[in-house]
Amino acid sequence: MQRMEDDKPEQKKVTLYLLFCVFTAVIGSLQFGYNTGVINAPEERLKVFFHNVSMERFGEPFSSDAITIVWSFAVAIFSVGGMIGSFSVGAMVNKFGRRKSMFLSNILALLGGGLMGLSSLTRSFEMIIVGRLVIGVFCGLCTGLTPMYVSEISPTALRGAFGTLHQLGVVIGILVAQIFGLEILLGSDTLWPLLLALTALPAVLQSIMLFFCPESPRYLVINLKQDEDARKALVRLRGTEDVNDDIQEMKEEGMKMSMEKKVTILELFRSPNYRQPIIIAIILQLSQQLSGINAVFYYSTGIFKDAGVTQPIYATIGAGAVNTVFTIVSLFLVERAGRRTLHLIGLGGMAICALLITVSLSLVYINQSLSYLAIVAVFGFVASFEMGPGPIPWFIVAELFSQGPRPAAMAISGFSNWTANFLVGITFPKLKDVCGPYVFIIFMVFLILFFIFTFLRVPETKGRTFNDIAQGFAVSAGKPSHSPVPEAVVVGLPESKEPAPMSPTEKVPMVALPPAKP
Repeated sequence: MQRMEDDKPEQKKVTLYLLFCVFTAVIGSLQFGYNTGVINAPEERLKVFFHNVSMERFGEPFSSDAITIVWSFAVAIFSVGGMIGSFSVGAMVNKFGRRKSMFLSNILALLGGGLMGLSSLTRSFEMIIVGRLVIGVFCGLCTGLTPMYVSEISPTALRGAFGTLHQLGVVIGILVAQIFGLEILLGSDTLWPLLLALTALPAVLQSIMLFFCPESPRYLVINLKQDEDARKALVRLRGTEDVNDDIQEMKEEGMKMSMEKKVTILELFRSPNYRQPIIIAIILQLSQQLSGINAVFYYSTGIFKDAGVTQPIYATIGAGAVNTVFTIVSLFLVERAGRRTLHLIGLGGMAICALLITVSLSLVYINQSLSYLAIVAVFGFVASFEMGPGPIPWFIVAELFSQGPRPAAMAISGFSNWTANFLVGITFPKLKDVCGPYVFIIFMVFLILFFIFTFLRVPETKGRTFNDIAQGFAVSAGKPSHSPVPEAVVVGLPESKEPAPMSPTEKVPMVALPPAKP
């Protein structure tokens, strides 16, 4: 099947305005990464703060176990907030739109950052916990809002590369948090509240920049029926007056959406047309969190110590730098190799590195030189993660669904990611105590299972329109009579009884879109 993009080289044009809008949205991704990594550096300072506040209030300090519980709660509550925020994305974008939702979510960043920043001044550890909860809700919203907005304003030919920028923002945020958390910067006894409150600055910056960004043209056409406003936005984003094909593709998707009944979260699982893509979306998100990436970062300091690194924190920052570099590499490869291929490469590389980490850690006391193998395996594990399981699950979800079910699907997939993140954070310390270095065997098994699932069930979405992808799933579902998508909507099917052609790199039949109407 000849794709629509084949005769549209202008779709690959990148304008400064498009880059500005994408960068503005990706500030939310940076916020997610920063608030994920920022809590680790001031751990000891916060525990001393809990000790001192309890002494001031009650005349005696918390016990060591009580301090650990308060600390663990402050860390875990972030993921609870993330679950709440991610589950709210669908309702929020449908009511306020993509751009206004990002603007409103920054209010939470200001509130959460303010609570944590003032906690030392008010002598209240509760403000840290509540602030982490609020920031978690904000970051949960960001994990849905940023990929959705970026995917909807990007040309089809560049959607994958720009989608990778979400993960790039996350890893840069983590790296910035690690650097600012150094004791010589903001990780000191007196400046740690500023370290936690710093998240308010990017929120202010993004709020200002959003005034100069358009609403998603797809949202304007399909949800608000504001074709002229969408056309003006597209002209600025694409750098050309010829945006008729973009408008036409959005109108066709809107026509299909208008014939569907409203897509609820339950409908995603009930409808044969949506069941396959929502299961794929959930499994891909689980492949990110159950890959063991957080466990590797947890172990990295100990591994670097065994290798004789005198300042392991700098080696951990080095791992964060590797994180960033290979995310940039995946940005350039995703439109060449494809999403599915990169995800398979990432999962396979992580499984091999997990085995090497297990072997080297279990035998390091016999042969000290194996600690260097462990370091190489850690860097390889991180690099493989950023080639596939890191960036791809976030933006491919937006590609698997048309405009109608997309918000609900983003909410479900984001909720799955945050829930898995929370469960890994709760269970990993106990698993580490029980299994020791062999805990990575568990992650290796998960990685192999995810590799098999991706190979068998995940289609390639590179270069395909949203409508084309959605129709592929509809055809593979067999268009049952109880499907919410009417027969007339599945356009471009040949009238012959021959099956739809299959792409050699995809697992779903390819369906051509109808020619644009003059």
